[in-house]
Amino acid sequence: MAVPRHSHTRSKVGKTRMHKYIKRVGLNVCPKCKKPVLSHTVCKNCGHYKGEEVVNVLSQLTKKEKKNREKEIKQVEKEANKDKPLTMEELSKS
Repeated sequence: MAVPRHSHTRSKVGKTRMHKYIKRVGLNVCPKCKKPVLSHTVCKNCGHYKGEEVVNVLSQLTKKEKKNREKEIKQVEKEANKDKPLTMEELSKS
């Protein structure tokens, strides 16, 4: 077994360890369901990636979970519609 010829000083060890730390994960927001998602991955909540449905998540759930998930999605869509400015047609209707 190899034995180091000289022991390393604290500063030398600290310099090598300086870059060995855990970095924060960069999370983005899913445009469909507004949940935090890792970048460049499919959303586990709604199954969308880049605006297209890649995985049908609702088909893999039980009946009760499916109903709750659909409620959440509808609620998020309503909140998103509230933030949008009204068009001329919508203004004339109200």
